[in-house]
Amino acid sequence: MSVQERILEIEMLNVRYGPIHALRDVSLYVGKGEIVTIVGANGAGKSTLLRTISGLVRPSSGTIVFDGEDITSEPPHAIVRRGLCHAPEGRRIFANMTVRENLLLGAYVHSNPDTLIQDFERVFTIFPRLKEREHQIAGTLSGGEQQMLAIGRALMSRPKMLMLDEPSLGLAPNLVQEIFRTIESINREGTTVLLVEQNAHMALHIAHRGYVLETGEVVLADYAENLLRNEAVRSAYLGE
Repeated sequence: MSVQERILEIEMLNVRYGPIHALRDVSLYVGKGEIVTIVGANGAGKSTLLRTISGLVRPSSGTIVFDGEDITSEPPHAIVRRGLCHAPEGRRIFANMTVRENLLLGAYVHSNPDTLIQDFERVFTIFPRLKEREHQIAGTLSGGEQQMLAIGRALMSRPKMLMLDEPSLGLAPNLVQEIFRTIESINREGTTVLLVEQNAHMALHIAHRGYVLETGEVVLADYAENLLRNEAVRSAYLGE
């Protein structure tokens, strides 16, 4: 894949939390239109990587280039305006606000009322249950509905690239299937996806490529179908 087709490029990224070296010389890329997944055990640095890309954590060294622009030192709100949005682990919805109010917060980068209407229609088409619960207090939603809301809120910013951190965490198996189908649908519509997911088997089945992160280092990078066949990956992350 040529550099021109890459929407995200990370080079030699290092992150430290005091004496802890959380990310070590991480280099990876995401091509436009891809689903790329990051596979790794708890504590491998997956969430730290997404938080660093989105500007919530400052790297000690390295570069992050998004859509041709260096965003390494940009604040989170500026990164969202560039079209890079992050649905964090744990959903982080505003529990005391309605579904509609949560979605409106995701659309703060837009001021055009016509655009806002289109964005609501898109999210409600993807997640009909959110339409049914539009005026319901978000904290009263089920876990699956809250995850739909977290993704929907991110989509309201019209991202070029969507980062999802553990979207299936804590969900019943039938809802996990639904969330993954939705991720594929969002990708088919043209949104690039960077996915961190404990369910490595499901993630690799919908991804184009994957990276394996161990103790803050990329130890393997390949096409998803190759990672699914890799004996070390199957043993460590697929329970086979």
